[in-house]
Amino acid sequence: MENRKIIHIDMDAFFASVEQRDNPLLKGKPVVVGGPPESRGVVTTCSYEARKFGIHSAMPSKIAYKRCPYAIFVYPRFDEYRKVSNQIREIFHRYTDLVEPLSLDEAYLDVTNNKKNIKYATTIAKMIKNDILKETNLTASAGVSYNKFLAKLASDYKKPNGLTVITQEDSQEFLDKLPINKFFGVGKVTGKILKNMGIQNGYDLRQLNIYELENIFKNRGYLFYQFSRGIDYRPVEPYRERKSIGSEATLSQNLSIDEEEVTNILSELCEDVAYRCKYSDKLGKTVTLKIKYEDFTQITRSISLEHPINTKKDIRINVYNLLKNLEDNKKQIRLLGVTLSNLVDKEVEAGNITIFEYMNNLKK
Repeated sequence: MENRKIIHIDMDAFFASVEQRDNPLLKGKPVVVGGPPESRGVVTTCSYEARKFGIHSAMPSKIAYKRCPYAIFVYPRFDEYRKVSNQIREIFHRYTDLVEPLSLDEAYLDVTNNKKNIKYATTIAKMIKNDILKETNLTASAGVSYNKFLAKLASDYKKPNGLTVITQEDSQEFLDKLPINKFFGVGKVTGKILKNMGIQNGYDLRQLNIYELENIFKNRGYLFYQFSRGIDYRPVEPYRERKSIGSEATLSQNLSIDEEEVTNILSELCEDVAYRCKYSDKLGKTVTLKIKYEDFTQITRSISLEHPINTKKDIRINVYNLLKNLEDNKKQIRLLGVTLSNLVDKEVEAGNITIFEYMNNLKK
């Protein structure tokens, strides 16, 4: 496993970059992709020019506007993003069939044995970046290493348009200096626990033995032990079956459950889940609402349906019903999430309908 050659490709501010590419007037400007401020929408993504003002994805658009009043807000064009994403995936498959997409704008590639018999993964990464730039006029950042964990860290190290290689010889030094919040699985709560223990970086984490870590973090403790040593045996899985499709947003400011902005943000999350379902040709029978409160306690509420769904309207109706039936505990909300699970393939489900249902659908 240590001899694998893994590349992680991550497009730079993908949605915003597509908008700037297609509209020259947006180049070099702070572009926010999402609902306009007056719509109480949220930021889907933004250009690097906008990020300088502290704007980030899932932030309410009105907050983004306050941070940069002359930012240019544009509605997402998901069909166009999907089209470009397909172009990029075609480029990946010129080099290897071991491609594991994570989203429209990023993927893992295993190029240990590649179609062009190129010896060095770094050479392939450069060629892929050049192909993407030449054929889509967009830039990507690439990370190269011997496992998925390190390849993803590497792609994020120098953005935009970066290329970082982490070799086996350099990996431990790189990880020892890495801030603890950069480790996979370390969110705000876990990061706070670790920092309270005096753990600031990978070196500090590596000083804890596996028994200490598992005692505190259960199964994640084993992962932290492995990752702090640059160990990750996960293969690139091109045909991995998705168990759920979800979207969540950490709020830039805590909100009460009855505030209108909560339902607006949930609506945006439902739209995102619906789009991902459409892209994956999936439907789901279970809708889950996730809420994390200001004290970091978390609840989930789910509903299972007789027939699978994947439209924004259907997902939103069920999410709103789950929200409506929640007891108001007076706590402020800091994170919202929507997930569709118990997935089925769209084609399979279409094959299961009766002739009477088919005729009814035609009438509609």
